[in-house]
Amino acid sequence: MSQHKVILLLGSNLGEQKKNIELALQKIKEAGNHISQTSDFLMSDPVEFASSNIFCNIATIIFTHLSPIQLLDCIKNIEIEMGRITDSKVTGGYTDRLIDIDIIKYNELNFTSERLEIPHKKHLFEREFSRILLKDFI
Repeated sequence: MSQHKVILLLGSNLGEQKKNIELALQKIKEAGNHISQTSDFLMSDPVEFASSNIFCNIATIIFTHLSPIQLLDCIKNIEIEMGRITDSKVTGGYTDRLIDIDIIKYNELNFTSERLEIPHKKHLFEREFSRILLKDFI
């Protein structure tokens, strides 16, 4: 089985944000993925919703044997395990969250389904904090 290079963005704006992200990274690794590179933490204001809670964000490169949908299922399970109860794809809007994990790129794949869009165009082209985090990864 071949390994796929994937760029993820992780964010948290509830609880101990850095610890939430570190725990999520550990769970990603425990799920059989190899973490190759991780950015520095970046604090940012919420985007596309109002909140007084600041986000802590990182970018990471992983190598995985999982398909895009398998990886999505894996990271959604991690979010749920960590206590995330709402998903913006389901609710249609953003809220504060303990952990958020997004697939930004998966090799050079272009893929769109109801559940997943690769590459994640909002992070690549619209969100300033994402561009800062991804500048050394893309």
